[in-house]
Amino acid sequence: MHMFVDESERGCYLLAAAVVPVPQLQKTRSLLRGLCLAGERRLHFKSENDSRRRLIIARMVAAEFRVRVYFGKGPSEAVRGTLLDHVVADAIELGVQRLVLDSRDQAGNKRDRSRLAKTPARVHDLLYEHMPSSSEPGTWIADAVAWCHGAGGDWRRRIDPLVECVFDAGVVQ
Repeated sequence: MHMFVDESERGCYLLAAAVVPVPQLQKTRSLLRGLCLAGERRLHFKSENDSRRRLIIARMVAAEFRVRVYFGKGPSEAVRGTLLDHVVADAIELGVQRLVLDSRDQAGNKRDRSRLAKTPARVHDLLYEHMPSSSEPGTWIADAVAWCHGAGGDWRRRIDPLVECVFDAGVVQ
């Protein structure tokens, strides 16, 4: 099992984690790459128009992807750290072997690695790494769900079939 994580900030800090069984990885990547328009290297939900968003979500729902949503309010890095702790706990519980985080800037990636080193990930042999979203289509699922969940309304309703659980960290200091 692999888990792909991306973020969104819109009134709260949000992480979405797409869970993909290893036997489904190639099929998932092919489906997602097939949704890119000519010349696109990746799907990025904030850059898509509404009709493309609806099409992409419909294909993801049809593929029955599974996504977990984590959110909280407070200083971004503090909330992210708390949410990452929960992501790792869920990854271990689910038997995830590889956790891929959408790459941020060098300092942000370093903070993530420092935080992850303090979790039980190492004890459970959970491999984690940062990758640019253009290199790993699995992060595109998380990006779409994070964007839609943050947007609320009809967008959140559209991704409901993908979301298997939501964790609210509340206010983090």
